[in-house]
Amino acid sequence: MKEVDPIIPALFLYNPTPFSQLSHYFFFSSLFFLFSRREKAMAIPLSVLLFLLPLLSPTFISSSPVQDPELVVEEVHKRINASRRNLGFLSCGTGNPIDDCWRCDPDWEKNRQGLADCSIGFGRHAIGGRDGEIYVVTDSGDYDPVNPKPGTLRYAVIQKEPLWIIFQRDMVIKLKEELIMNSFKTIDGRGASVHIAGGPCITIQYVTNIIIHGLNIHDCKQGGNANVRDSPDHYGWRTISDGDGVSIFGGSHVWVDHCSLSNCNDGLVDAIHGSTAITISNNYMTHHNKVMLLGHSDSYTQDKNMQVTIAFNHFGEGLVQRMPRCRHGYFHVVNNDYSHWEMYAIGGSAEPTINSQGNRFLAPDDRFSKEVTKHEDAPQSQWKNWNWRSEGDLLLNGAFFTASGAGASSSYAKASSLGARPSSLITTITNGAGALNCKKGKRC
Repeated sequence: MKEVDPIIPALFLYNPTPFSQLSHYFFFSSLFFLFSRREKAMAIPLSVLLFLLPLLSPTFISSSPVQDPELVVEEVHKRINASRRNLGFLSCGTGNPIDDCWRCDPDWEKNRQGLADCSIGFGRHAIGGRDGEIYVVTDSGDYDPVNPKPGTLRYAVIQKEPLWIIFQRDMVIKLKEELIMNSFKTIDGRGASVHIAGGPCITIQYVTNIIIHGLNIHDCKQGGNANVRDSPDHYGWRTISDGDGVSIFGGSHVWVDHCSLSNCNDGLVDAIHGSTAITISNNYMTHHNKVMLLGHSDSYTQDKNMQVTIAFNHFGEGLVQRMPRCRHGYFHVVNNDYSHWEMYAIGGSAEPTINSQGNRFLAPDDRFSKEVTKHEDAPQSQWKNWNWRSEGDLLLNGAFFTASGAGASSSYAKASSLGARPSSLITTITNGAGALNCKKGKRC
């Protein structure tokens, strides 16, 4: 097969029409009003709601560019107190809006693609393979990165059409090279114990609308100096990779949810080179040094438009630093549980805006590691003007957050993506962090 140019996949972006979004609000507001006005309580059949929800899901796909942070914040202000999932009808009462959207339904397996409508934060428009067919991975092998075998995970992720990818059974997948994903794909591990481990892991490069859910991703190694296919009609030469668990390189509309990640060669989740519109939620991260890098370098100013939501994660045992380490952009760190760190929890350089809300920070016993924050690569005369704030955080065992900049700066609007819950609810909100043990016919 003829070798072709380096991998540069096409970029297609999802942007629901304003009308489709407004129809959600008006419909559910009206429905709630009608039922709440009845003199006697009336139960709304679950079957009716499940019938109506798909009819209201936005389906329009366009090739418009990623929104500017100024435009994103306008939408956030409109929606932050009237979320499309703040409906109450299907709530399990955990206070976690993602989980309350789908986990209480014992028939979740019959409506897998409904998960795409449960995302929150800056990556909330990541629909993945919602509008495509379901593809079942039947083969855990990764025999040839250039000519992947049908039935394998690699064969599924390179296809051009949207796909919702699930697994026939429990699997451990050791990849020969990076798993180069194509746009509009969901990898959904629910109902099986799926481990991607022992080799290179997942790369989301110059593609859009990706959902990674319910996987165990660990012991990831470097790959490269090899040809790798990224679509049915294209492959290219890959240089040495970093060995990240999930590498987002120039990607947009990405949602990483309910994964368990640990012990990779570089980062567990890294997002660089102009990536934006990302949500990292409900993950359980353990046993790793440099956990999460958001922003390529201090000199790479294209990351100034980066917007990332980090919500409902549990940063657990054996972690050292970078939860996350931020550069340039806007970062909403909300309702996470930080139970372990050795050096610091949240750091950054190059003047990022960091909005920390409703988190629980439990400092280590080491008296020299009590500080949550680390302002890197700049003297105090510079970082004192960076907009970092702590609002409603619970600081335990001597933990302290060094705020900087203007506490009420308008920059925080660009680093706000959902309403924070009280930090007193963190145990309930993050109780299910990591890959879930979902069984068909039962609530997850």
